[in-house]
Amino acid sequence: MKNLEFKASISNLKEYEEKLQTLHPKYLGTELQTDTYFNATNGRLKLRESNLKNILINYYREESSGTKIAEVMLYQHDPNIMLKEILTEQLGVKVIVNKKRKKYSIKNAVFHFDIVADLGTFLEVEVTETEELFSLEKMQIEINQYLQFFELKKDQLISASYSELLMDIEK
Repeated sequence: MKNLEFKASISNLKEYEEKLQTLHPKYLGTELQTDTYFNATNGRLKLRESNLKNILINYYREESSGTKIAEVMLYQHDPNIMLKEILTEQLGVKVIVNKKRKKYSIKNAVFHFDIVADLGTFLEVEVTETEELFSLEKMQIEINQYLQFFELKKDQLISASYSELLMDIEK
C-alpha cells in the first residue's frame, strides 16, 4: 500500500474540522491510540493499540516538509499482550505515542484530527492507494488540493513523525 500525506500543527482543531464538514465527509470514528515504536533495523515498526482496531505497522517514509510518500505494510490482529511483549523483548521500545484521533474520509482520502499527548494538536491528511487504482500523479494532485483547501502555511507543516517529535523533547 502507498500513501501520500501531510501533517500540520494547528491550534484550533474545531475550525479545521468545521471547514472539512463543508465537503460532507464520512465520519469514521474517534480513536484513543497508543503507538509503541520499536527499534527496527529498516524503516519503522509500530504496534497500534486502540479502541477501534489493533494493527502492527511496518513503514518506510521520507522525511520532508509538505507531502511525503510512504510504503506501508499492515497486519491487523486481535488484542494480545504477548505480541507486544515479544516485540519489546526482541527489539526494545523506542518511544510511545498516545493520541486521541478523530477520523473522516472522502473517497481515498482520510483526515485525522489529532490531540497528541505532550505535543499538541495536528491535522494529518492521507491519500491512499491500495489496489493501484490511483496513480502517484493523481494522488499528488488530490493531496495538493487538500493542502490548498485548508490554507495551511509552510511553517505549519511538520516533516517529522510524532515519535520523532517526542524523542526530540526527551533529549
